[in-house]
Amino acid sequence: MSKRQESKYKIDRRLGVNLWGRGKSPVNRREYGPGQHGQRRKKPSDYGLQLMAKQKLKGYYGNISEKQFRKIYAEAVRRKGDTGENLIGLLERRLDAVVYRLKFAPTPFAARQIINHGHILVNGRRLNIPSARLKDGDTVEVRSKSKQMALIMESVGSQERDVPEYLEVDTGALKGRFIRAPQLADVPYPVQMEPNLVIEFYSR
Repeated sequence: MSKRQESKYKIDRRLGVNLWGRGKSPVNRREYGPGQHGQRRKKPSDYGLQLMAKQKLKGYYGNISEKQFRKIYAEAVRRKGDTGENLIGLLERRLDAVVYRLKFAPTPFAARQIINHGHILVNGRRLNIPSARLKDGDTVEVRSKSKQMALIMESVGSQERDVPEYLEVDTGALKGRFIRAPQLADVPYPVQMEPNLVIEFYSR
């Protein structure tokens, strides 16, 4: 089962953004935060902006645990090149992110769940670890016994989002390929992500 501890839409309301760009998000109706004091707005501090940027990025990828997210950040720092771009590239290499991007699942949470339940093959072998990191050229497909699942069929037919250019997909065969790690500008985030502020947060 998914490790999600709370309703995904509580993340939307807490952050005040429609994080996954979904029509069902409560932020479409109520832009203020939850609770008695949710409508009070005050200008956030620099620390508050950095924390918000981190929470948005963590939340978007299925509310990754702080320990896991910090490990990904540490690897992004170790790699050559721009740390913010490295961070995005590593997050987009996660199996659950790729399954979501290929539209085999309607949300990152659902992607994590169908991977956990053994419905996904990577390079022809079943892989049930959502955080597994894909390499360039890896193939991802829905197991033949799972191709008629209502959740998957409904997600593939959805017009809510498109498959980005750094992936290839055969919708009929429910099979895709990870071509390359994207740059920040390539990733179709529904809201503005600011990895530079995440770097500042952890560099404090």
